[in-house]
Amino acid sequence: MTHDHDLVLRPTAAQTEAALDPPPGRTGTDLVVETLAALGATTVFGAPGRPAPGVLDALHRTGLRHVGLRTVCDAGFAADAYGRVTGEAAPLLVPSGPGALAALAALQEARAASAPVLAIGGQVTGAGPGHGGPGHPRDLSELRDLSELRELPDRDGVFRGVVKSVHPVRTQSQIPSAIAEAWTSALTVPHGPVWVDVPRHVLLAETQVPVVTGGDTFPEELPPRPELTAVAADLLVRAERPAIVAGGGVVRADASGKLRQLAERIQAPVVTTSGGKGAFPWTHPLSLRSWSADRHTTELLEDADVLLVIGSGLGELSSGHRAFEPRGRIVQIQADLGKLESHHPALGIHADARLALQALLETVGERRDEAAPERVRAVLSEARARLAAQDLTLEQDVVAAVREALPTGAPSFWDPTVLTCWAWSALDAKAPGAMHSAQGAGVPGYGFPAALGAAAADPTRPVLAVSGDDGALHAVAELATALQYDLNVTWLVTGDGGHGTGPDHVALAESFGVPGVRTSPQTLAADLAKALAAPGPSVVVLPTALRMPAPAHPG
Repeated sequence: MTHDHDLVLRPTAAQTEAALDPPPGRTGTDLVVETLAALGATTVFGAPGRPAPGVLDALHRTGLRHVGLRTVCDAGFAADAYGRVTGEAAPLLVPSGPGALAALAALQEARAASAPVLAIGGQVTGAGPGHGGPGHPRDLSELRDLSELRELPDRDGVFRGVVKSVHPVRTQSQIPSAIAEAWTSALTVPHGPVWVDVPRHVLLAETQVPVVTGGDTFPEELPPRPELTAVAADLLVRAERPAIVAGGGVVRADASGKLRQLAERIQAPVVTTSGGKGAFPWTHPLSLRSWSADRHTTELLEDADVLLVIGSGLGELSSGHRAFEPRGRIVQIQADLGKLESHHPALGIHADARLALQALLETVGERRDEAAPERVRAVLSEARARLAAQDLTLEQDVVAAVREALPTGAPSFWDPTVLTCWAWSALDAKAPGAMHSAQGAGVPGYGFPAALGAAAADPTRPVLAVSGDDGALHAVAELATALQYDLNVTWLVTGDGGHGTGPDHVALAESFGVPGVRTSPQTLAADLAKALAAPGPSVVVLPTALRMPAPAHPG
């Protein structure tokens, strides 16, 4: 084996000039920001707290945009959404001390949704291997600021249980490599949040490290093992009643086209999970849509002699709330190794969904099944009949109104609400990755700040956020953020105040200077469409109680 290659390693003239003639007064903070810029970052999210002094100046010098939200958790939700819609790593600046703990819920959601977030925080004391150095206190008695006593003794350990990987930094020369390593980890499938911890004395001290100008990283791909592909293809082509469950991994891998090709080749009905909304065309003859919680869908999947599960862990929301008991052979394709066979025995294929589907398309033969579309029609008809017997016309009309108002391809972000539960099953997302919800951490208050992050990623299209009237209070401060950055987000707030006395959300929005309107089920489509079409932020309030359908799986 030889390692000879023709890579050009000589610095360019511009890189040499920057290295030999750095601007005066640079600190470790500049190294952080320069590295992010070199890696391709364009936007950095943050929140009030105690960031390193000079970080905003450093961002300005590199041309990076800083989007500051009102709380650390909300900044994390915004970074999560930015990572979801762009597929890029979203830098998140986290304050020092226990304030960093406020980011944990957002990072847990990002981990569950495989959203690439690069969180960077600064320890106060620099405790840990190699502590000491310029500006570092020898003991607590030398600390001048009592707030520095609030530092956590093992903050890396706290984050290690939540994020995908932890990258501690102890010297300035480690900063570029540690951030590049974290960036690669965040963007290697399965994507996920990562944590970089840099002591404040390392950030604050002047640096002799040259200006960072190189930062290419190459996340590794995750192809399937060929022997597993061979067995899976054989099972599928010989199956009598194959079926497919498509999860969020299909959307994240940009594999919707390949999924459709495979489903058509083997004539297999497809159901998408709540995380996989839009991965398969809603009106396709083989589409079971997203009725994964309906017992009729569950029965069809249980009856499949070969069930292909792609990009889903078959967790609570995608398995009829644990009512799913498959009787046939399962083939599970999953990039997250920890989710492989986590609920059901399977032929487990640890691979990226796009590469695994490509391998199957290159291997599997054509299978004919003229009865498959009829089985799909029967299941959808039974699901509609079950709902019709419960007098749930209002709820279905509200879902239809949201769909009518929302432009195709416009992303939407949903809090845990009754309307969200309906949308998981009944909303046609119309495009892959157009619907996102807090289905990992299940945190109220996710929808609106996440929508702000998506709007920051692409200011040319409208973004919808959906919250209940109680959950909206978790994120109401971000109305100021929406107005400050003039972000094109329409916030739909639903509910009848059933949790107790609450504010007038229209008046509350207008007190921030954000237009608000009170609507009804009959006028929702028109009012929502008008708000989405108008530039800048807006709030639409639907003061209507919605009901959940009866449990789909008795007992």
